Amino acid sequence: MESFSPLSAALGGSLIGLAAAVLWLGNGRIAGISGIFGQVLPPAGSTLWRVVFLVALVAGTFVTAQLFPGLAANGVRLVEAPAAWGVPTPIWLAIAGLLTGIGTRIGNGCTSGHGVCGLARLSRRSLVAVVVFFGVAIVTVAVTGVV
Repeated sequence: MESFSPLSAALGGSLIGLAAAVLWLGNGRIAGISGIFGQVLPPAGSTLWRVVFLVALVAGTFVTAQLFPGLAANGVRLVEAPAAWGVPTPIWLAIAGLLTGIGTRIGNGCTSGHGVCGLARLSRRSLVAVVVFFGVAIVTVAVTGVV
């Protein structure tokens, strides 16, 4: 959090909200990444828009990183497992990814779907999901000390 910038946070949040609104108004779909990605393989209904959305998501990140290299914090590194836990970082990340995948399946959506789109639609289920995953994130940071 050493490199927090209100301007880049506001711009990034605005672009995410705009993208979610464009997808909702133009295609009638919610911009939840787990739902979009989860229905690419095996194919469910129309997959072309899902593939285009995911490719554009990755390409947009790459292009922005190339055009504006100063947006990234200096010395950015991938997170490492807490040394005191004695778990190798790749195993720790695999477990975290697995738990995230299971949670998005059980919760019927991910942070982008519930946090951005669900709350904007005043979904009660999304409100509960956001409260739970923010609460768990706060506890996780308090326990691990990793921000």
